[in-house]
Amino acid sequence: MDNDEYDIETLAVRAGTVRSQFNEHSEAIFLTSSFMFSSAAEAAARFKGEQPGPIYARFANPTVNMMEARLAALEGAERCVAFASGMASILATVMGLMKAGEHVVASRSIFGSTVQLFSNILGRFGVETTYVSPTDPAEWRAAVKPNTRLFFVESPSNPLTEVSDIRALADIAHEAGAWLAVDNCFCSPALQKPLELGADIVIHSATKYLDGQGRVLGGAVLGSKELMEGVFTFLRTAGPTLSAFNAWVILKGMETLSLRMEAHSKNALALAQWLEAQPQVARVWYPGLPSHPQHELAMRQQKTGGGIVSFELKGGKDAAWKLIDATKLLSITANLGDTKSTITHPASTTHSRMTAEQRAAAGISDGLVRIAAGLESVADIQTDLTRGLAG
Repeated sequence: MDNDEYDIETLAVRAGTVRSQFNEHSEAIFLTSSFMFSSAAEAAARFKGEQPGPIYARFANPTVNMMEARLAALEGAERCVAFASGMASILATVMGLMKAGEHVVASRSIFGSTVQLFSNILGRFGVETTYVSPTDPAEWRAAVKPNTRLFFVESPSNPLTEVSDIRALADIAHEAGAWLAVDNCFCSPALQKPLELGADIVIHSATKYLDGQGRVLGGAVLGSKELMEGVFTFLRTAGPTLSAFNAWVILKGMETLSLRMEAHSKNALALAQWLEAQPQVARVWYPGLPSHPQHELAMRQQKTGGGIVSFELKGGKDAAWKLIDATKLLSITANLGDTKSTITHPASTTHSRMTAEQRAAAGISDGLVRIAAGLESVADIQTDLTRGLAG
């Protein structure tokens, strides 16, 4: 199908589908480790890249390829390369495109494991990282060095939903001869398309909203064919491979992506407005609220505010833990993007491996709670939170 002819809702249901000789209506799962050739000559042609077709499931599987094609259509990317997890996707981006002695400028407001990857793992192999404010482009410009090759940002950020000016960062990166990579996990292409805003690379933890029901792990990197060739080469060699079954689950999850993101956003906005009125709450972070520092920017870059709400309780860690423990409906888990609402304490879970100084610089206090609004009745979510707030 010609992707340019269709809206995102249609692409989410039909893009990328390739049928076998059986002409199945739902996409097939190809559970095989390898693929056979009709002759030695055909095998040689496949390995040389002279003939299209799968070779080995470490780097080519028809189900995975369908998932990649569909996500590429949704993001407006020339190519998508799928991985076993979101973190594997970030690792592959750096390992596939950079080398020792080069430099990354990254937002200080990123997922805790991403900080660990940049600082403690990639740093050991000679890739240096400088952390800056996600919302001040001047800091990004000042951090540029002659060897800077990559800008990395989450927008909205985890967990404070800070919104970066993607177009401004892209301009600064390109002036410096660097690429801008945007983790689009919180929005998904249903709400935001970073490539249209000037980004070079889009990264996903497909575990989150792309699957949408908390069933499987997955990740993806998207961009131009030229850039993605380096990322694919790392996949082919190192093998952080997305399984065919997980790809199929994510492929089917994307069919309802637009509907789910609209519903998640509606619930999150209602919850954020309600939380702002609670006396026990010191502050609420949600891009859809006028009180959010980057509200105007968010409404330009995003279709809605998304499904993530963070808020700080006046009683600090004790109040946060009491609230979480008092819930009966919300799932106490660090995952997000699920149909089920989840609640977590970032300082002691998702960002616990950061130092206290790093958390303070990122604005992650001990009283901060993050909720990923699911698809339940928002009134029931509010009732569940009232138990802990009253306590």
